[in-house]
Amino acid sequence: MSQPKTQVDLDLLSINTIRTLAIDAVQQANSGHPGAPMGLAPVAYALWQRFLRYDPADPIWPNRDRFVLSNGHASMLLYAMLHLTGVRDVSPDGKVLDKPSLPMEEIKRFRQLDSKTPGHPESHLTAGVETTTGPLGQGCGNSVGMAIASKWLGANYNRPGLELFDFNVYAMCGDGDLMEGVACEAASLAGHLGLSNLCWIYDHNHVTLDGPAAWSFSEDVMTRFVGLGWNVTRVADANDLEMLGRAYQMFLKTTDRPTLIVVDSHIGYGSPNKQDSSDAHGEPLGEAEVKLVKRNYGWPEDAKFLVPDGIYDHFKNGIGKRGAEARAAWTAKFDEYKKQFPQLADQLQRMQNFQLPDGWDKDLPSFPADAKGMATRESSGKVLNALAKNIPWLIGGSADLAHSNKTNLTFEGAGDFFANEYRGRNLHFGVREHGMGAAVNGLSVSRLRAYSATFFNFSDYMRPSMRLAALMETPSIFIFTHDSIGLGEDGPTHQPIEQLAALRAMPNMIVLRPGDANEVVEAYKVIVQLRHSPATLVLTRQALPTFDRAKFAPASGVAKGAYVLADAPNGKPDVILMGTGSEVQLCMAAYEKLKAEGINARVVSMPCWELFEKQDAAYRESVLPSSVTARVSVEMAATTGWERYVGPKGKMIGMHTFGASAPLKDLLKRFGFLPENVVAAAKEVLGK
Repeated sequence: MSQPKTQVDLDLLSINTIRTLAIDAVQQANSGHPGAPMGLAPVAYALWQRFLRYDPADPIWPNRDRFVLSNGHASMLLYAMLHLTGVRDVSPDGKVLDKPSLPMEEIKRFRQLDSKTPGHPESHLTAGVETTTGPLGQGCGNSVGMAIASKWLGANYNRPGLELFDFNVYAMCGDGDLMEGVACEAASLAGHLGLSNLCWIYDHNHVTLDGPAAWSFSEDVMTRFVGLGWNVTRVADANDLEMLGRAYQMFLKTTDRPTLIVVDSHIGYGSPNKQDSSDAHGEPLGEAEVKLVKRNYGWPEDAKFLVPDGIYDHFKNGIGKRGAEARAAWTAKFDEYKKQFPQLADQLQRMQNFQLPDGWDKDLPSFPADAKGMATRESSGKVLNALAKNIPWLIGGSADLAHSNKTNLTFEGAGDFFANEYRGRNLHFGVREHGMGAAVNGLSVSRLRAYSATFFNFSDYMRPSMRLAALMETPSIFIFTHDSIGLGEDGPTHQPIEQLAALRAMPNMIVLRPGDANEVVEAYKVIVQLRHSPATLVLTRQALPTFDRAKFAPASGVAKGAYVLADAPNGKPDVILMGTGSEVQLCMAAYEKLKAEGINARVVSMPCWELFEKQDAAYRESVLPSSVTARVSVEMAATTGWERYVGPKGKMIGMHTFGASAPLKDLLKRFGFLPENVVAAAKEVLGK
């Protein structure tokens, strides 16, 4: 291979290094998507080497620009960039390490067990990956949350002469992303909010996995995005670095709206037999084609994982030098900021480490015993406002249901986040549940404590984003109200049945369904202390009694997932009644009736199965002694999963059909959620 003689030669050599690393990794794994990295290599190269404000030596520097690969199947494009630019590794506790995130051996282990180069980028595995992508459109939605975070941080923390936050967010996406509904929702929200720090780069290559994109996609994307309020520009040749540079400059000069750069590219660029075909999309090129491609690139045909002399230095002198200078300038600014605004600086440092402020739990409400009580959505609103006063970076909003979800922050200074008014802490997501979930994850990976809210039934619209939050171990907060048939007349379209079971089946998702106002307080205490798990908080529309904690166990038992709320006089129950949420009161009413009949019952409130399963065997046995096999569970939801707690001799009272449209009292009667039914079930399992 001849040595590069000019800058143009060095650019092309760098681009072909990115391409061939992707080709070789996919070929060696015998699995992957080589075509997109081959086509997009110049686009990524131009951005990273010349425009991205990013320091590979500190990939968690707070004001770095974010790069999101929404078309995550092109993961080798990102892995090649992380390798060639020398991005450093980061420890699980957030320390930058003096070793590369992706050394060459990890590139060679692409898609292999326990490698840091999985088939789609995963942020909790690989330093330099900003967010987990793969399901198409999600990265687009995340990027909107990141752009909101930058605007919000700037509005709240920047001071004259000490502007700490103005990072830009670049998301690469393809036809598949733009077909997905989540990206459409996200684009609509971004245009509405005028997020001028957001740039989507659309890989317009006319190909999908099945074949030509024209088989399924013929819309005028540019006109659509103009209609959504975006600035739109086009680069007619993905290999034209000058035109790409002009497009990036145009984005940087646009101050009132997000930018879409449409890049006409060739999937599988340089492949004599597979360029511009779906054959280059989702499978290796094959050994013979790899040689032909390398010949086209002027590359040694038999060389594998070749990084020519001078390439590492080239990136070091480009993005490495620019990034180091930008970070050094920012660090100096932050040192001055710490002197002038120590409290704000302390907040920022805690935020970056997912730490809470001192006194985060002060002035939390405590609710007196009350037979009439209140809906858990009502108590949630009170607790959320108290916490948000104490945690200045707790922000969020609802999918056009804030007044119903009780998630509006109403204290003085909370404010609303609107276009060009970016200080407020109430976000208005509109009727865009999927986009909201993805944006909240983007806010969360930007280190804000972010929450979303809607009706529990619409968790189905948010589930892909919730699943990714659990997968990437980010502590997003998902608040849901109207949690059962208890919402009444809106009927079965709005009444959740199977959602609790589905979310409990999701690894690393903490699902909490509190049984009264004081359990809500304790649930929030659990949630805001999470660092590596998202939380789902499930709340009622209807009022629930507030239990007398002088008479029964304290609500602090919520932290252990399940606890004995009311016990048999001698601590030796004949039967155990278990419930969550609004059904705990049914267990309590049945407990009193059974006691009057001389039957010793124990009531166990089980607001969070996941936390209960994390307790040691001794604690679990103390709550649910194995010697007591007469057990009844009560929950207005599918009974799936309760069998592990009721055992083979127990009985489960739950939903086995969809709900109905009727007043609550009629629904409770129809579906059997009455104290006398719980009593009857208890007697049945006791053989009485």
